Amino acid sequence: MPAKFLYIFFVPLLALCFSSTSLAADLTVGQKDKSFVMNGKKIESLTIKKGDKINFRNEDPFFHNIFSLSALKTFDLGSYPAGQSKAVTFEKAGTAEIECAIHPQMFLEVTIK
Repeated sequence: MPAKFLYIFFVPLLALCFSSTSLAADLTVGQKDKSFVMNGKKIESLTIKKGDKINFRNEDPFFHNIFSLSALKTFDLGSYPAGQSKAVTFEKAGTAEIECAIHPQMFLEVTIK
């Protein structure tokens, strides 16, 4: 095959495969005032893509313990103090219910597409 054909055919194909739209997101969800927050606003639901990672950052002056017992993604991040973050990557599509073991009023529903 001529080199020009290879360039015209494969370069756009490679660009499509490695485009930024296929990269996983690295998101931060804070815990502030015994609520889940994102960009300074309280949230109770969030939609993300498969492969996205959520960093749960404690912005309160006391401990939080973020966990999920959802069949889609079960985890327990343990207790951690102000200023620390712990991350969870969501590999499968579905819904995960996220809570805090210390503050039962904290609830976040994450939908993974």
